[in-house]
Amino acid sequence: MSEQVIIKARDEYGAKCLSDSFGKRKNTNNGPRGYVEIYERDEHGNENFLGKQNLVVYGARELIAQKIVKLVNPQVIPDIDEYICWFGVGSGGANPGDPFNPNPPLNTDTDLYNSIPISATDSTCADFNSGFFYKAPIDLIEFEQDPLNDSSWLIIKTITTLGLDRSVGEEVNEAGLFTALDNSAGYGGPFHLFARITFPTLIKTITRELIFVWFIYT
Repeated sequence: MSEQVIIKARDEYGAKCLSDSFGKRKNTNNGPRGYVEIYERDEHGNENFLGKQNLVVYGARELIAQKIVKLVNPQVIPDIDEYICWFGVGSGGANPGDPFNPNPPLNTDTDLYNSIPISATDSTCADFNSGFFYKAPIDLIEFEQDPLNDSSWLIIKTITTLGLDRSVGEEVNEAGLFTALDNSAGYGGPFHLFARITFPTLIKTITRELIFVWFIYT
């Protein structure tokens, strides 16, 4: 019997993070920040809340700054033409001796702390190294209305599923959205971390499916 674990991440860029002010500029070292909701769903549809933690990193914000003015900043790494199109998971989100107490992500993170393989055979994936693919394509990207802001179209939702045959046997406690110049199968990079989440360690078994639902609030 298979089971699903649903990980819901929310990243907010709105007034709390990108507000204008005539006064002293607010310290934004802790943002844009969002949160992750992790639920395990049983065969009856019941959901059990597990934990939360996530953060959009500085590199992503530098990319956004370039895109807003359509001007290349040669001082930063992300290419202005990159976009969110890949997903990865890892086992570096918690200490091995304390697997259910995740370490919070940092603004300065540039990658997952310990990336783990997605698949050895799924050619729709990317980032092939030592016989394994380490990045999965995002299954769905769509726009949603924000009911708290006059139902304006301010939300981007992405969904990525680690199916039953992906990352089997791995301890998963971190995940990331990545930007790149290409979303073609087998793409070799470069990839740049956009946002990273950490959560209590989940053992990925052949009977467990992990579904990551990531909301980006603009």
